[in-house]
Amino acid sequence: MAIPLCSYFNKCGGCCAQHIDYVLQLGNKKKQVQRVTGREDVLVFSDIEYHYRNRMDFVFFSGGVGFREKGNSTSLVDVATCVISEEKLNVLLSEVHDFFMKVDVFNLYKKRGTFRYAVIRVTRRGDSSISIVLNADSSRLLEGFEKVRAFAKKTTAQNVVVTLVPENKEVSISDEFEVVKGSNFLEEELLGHVFRFSIQGFFQNNTVMAEKMQGYVHTLLGKYDTSLGQLLDLYCGVGTFGIINAGLFKEVVMVESVESAMDMAQENLKLNDVCNAVTHVLDARQLRKLKFGNRLFVITDPPRSGMDMKTIHYLNELLPEVIIYISCNAEQLARDLPKFKKYEVKSAALFDLFPQTNHCEIVVELVRIDETT
Repeated sequence: MAIPLCSYFNKCGGCCAQHIDYVLQLGNKKKQVQRVTGREDVLVFSDIEYHYRNRMDFVFFSGGVGFREKGNSTSLVDVATCVISEEKLNVLLSEVHDFFMKVDVFNLYKKRGTFRYAVIRVTRRGDSSISIVLNADSSRLLEGFEKVRAFAKKTTAQNVVVTLVPENKEVSISDEFEVVKGSNFLEEELLGHVFRFSIQGFFQNNTVMAEKMQGYVHTLLGKYDTSLGQLLDLYCGVGTFGIINAGLFKEVVMVESVESAMDMAQENLKLNDVCNAVTHVLDARQLRKLKFGNRLFVITDPPRSGMDMKTIHYLNELLPEVIIYISCNAEQLARDLPKFKKYEVKSAALFDLFPQTNHCEIVVELVRIDETT
């Protein structure tokens, strides 16, 4: 047993594993990965247990700002500090908490009110942002904008944006936003490469562990003769895997369905002087529209829902030499792996990007079976 560091443990709906010793947490996750992949020799990568998250979505409510209560999503817990968040993120949380004490908060059930979320992000490069999410249908929207503009003059965050979300949508990001201070993007560095990503977009929430995972994948691919090969970076996001591994390949093909993410990926190619990559804004289910060479390697990092069967069917036709499958959902991974019938799991690794929770990232190395032997 471990003593939870968080004073909101068992009240807040997050971090459900704080009462479990961290070594045991890792052991439990390793057993899950062993079961899913069929490999006993699963490598385990971890780092600090607390103060690791670089992004948090806090909810505005009449009692302050915080998270939904455990087992009761209609009630919220006022949070002054979050122990899994980076320290500088907690500084910004304190600024939000103190400034927005009495505002017109959004009622999820009545669909009325103005202030919905405060999405706070920080980077190792010293960049930071606060996105104040407002109800786009509020009758007091202009008043909300003025409140955020006043906050932007006081906060230490480099970037402040107002994000507008319709009353009938339960999300904290949107294509409809206005920059109040700074810009609409942040920059982070991984393994000496600079990556720009939208404040509204996805980037791994644990920078230290994301960098370890990137380094591990780079090492995996470095074992093979890839100099004349082609790398398909599938679900590429802002291009981290493709860019970091571009030097190993003759060509990199980057595929992403979200156009705004691909826009950032194209910027990142320029920022990192990568000249051997081509980009396609394309749903992975339409991968058949593209043509590939004989020596193909694949990195696939799908969402929690996993890979569509159309995508898997085409990969099975292409028969890449190696597929590196990165998953944040062990159960979905268990359903997807058997579909690659002409591949064997050569290695598996666990990256604990989410200590004090039941989640982790899994990297599986799938190697094509040589049917001539």
